[in-house]
Amino acid sequence: MSVRTSGTTVAAGPCPPGGAADGPAPADGAGALGAGLGLDPDALPDGLVVADEGGRVICFNAAAAKLTGIAPQDALGRPLEQALPLQDLEGRRWWQLTDPYGGLAIRSGQPERNLLLGGREVLVSARYVRSRPTGPLQRLVIAVRGTEARRRTELSHAELIATVAHELRSPLTSVKGFTATLLQKWERFTDDQKRLMLETVDADASRVTRLIAELLDISRIDSGRLEVRRQRVDMSAAVRRHVQAQTTAGQRPDRFLIRMLAPLPDLWADPDKVDQVLGNLLENAVRHGAGTVTIEVGPAADRADTEGTSVTVSDEGPGIPEESMSRVFTRFWRGSKRGGTGLGLYIVKGIVEAHGGTITVGRAPAGGAQFRFSLPVAAPAFMA
Repeated sequence: MSVRTSGTTVAAGPCPPGGAADGPAPADGAGALGAGLGLDPDALPDGLVVADEGGRVICFNAAAAKLTGIAPQDALGRPLEQALPLQDLEGRRWWQLTDPYGGLAIRSGQPERNLLLGGREVLVSARYVRSRPTGPLQRLVIAVRGTEARRRTELSHAELIATVAHELRSPLTSVKGFTATLLQKWERFTDDQKRLMLETVDADASRVTRLIAELLDISRIDSGRLEVRRQRVDMSAAVRRHVQAQTTAGQRPDRFLIRMLAPLPDLWADPDKVDQVLGNLLENAVRHGAGTVTIEVGPAADRADTEGTSVTVSDEGPGIPEESMSRVFTRFWRGSKRGGTGLGLYIVKGIVEAHGGTITVGRAPAGGAQFRFSLPVAAPAFMA
């Protein structure tokens, strides 16, 4: 008897010695899970419990023992409902509800769900192994996982929703208020007042658009679908363009110092995403830093066998506390209370890594924050 998983067929039998019941291996290939693939069930990251055709536990690996608090020697050889007394969230006995040995023979298993074991939540899924379709159950294979990873994901999603709701409320309230006022009392306002209101609406609409773009970027990064359309990028020109945008927006020209270390290798990257990275790092340096913002562009020196371009952005502000540096590129991290969603640096890291590059944070020589990212030369999109 065998089970096909992801294109690989393995024999369905009990665990090899260590987490297995005593006794001879069945003739259909017991132990092949460990011997045939060179895999010890105790090395699996998730809990594995296997019951035989009589409903007695013949495999109980180390991860299952850790998750359940039940020693393998206390579980092996016992009826499954005693060794693993699972209940649903309403307190009903799970094995009686599902009846794997006496229920419909067309069933192939149970999807993963939250169950209770001794008052503690665990994630459990089951696979029914039969010698033939609709035949009697030969092996019941149960996977057990902790709920910590799922809870962290759910918490992250809840935090993202709360952040988005908070960030959207303010601009949308402004847009709604000004547009309603203009529609109702258009004749009462002067042209200058109307222009001020419309400029405010435009700025708030841009803020909403930027937030939606960030959410789309996060979705693509998390799912691995962030596309990089490589073109030739002049990093020096891109840096100068972003500094010019900052001075046009009101920053003093003497606040920025650009250093170019020649020669730079040809760089093939996504120009829009490079602009996004540069814009975010410069905006952070201006908003959260102080003094002169120094941008240094030069050949990457991370690895001797890889050509590339590196950009370092540093300021003379208070810098980032040492204990916070490990969290800088995580979601919702904010270096100060000066606004922002806390998503920008998370997106920056995702963009740089999508290019095959690296980004680091440290302390600048003048004491402020220093961000450095490196992008490999790579190849244009039409040659990839």
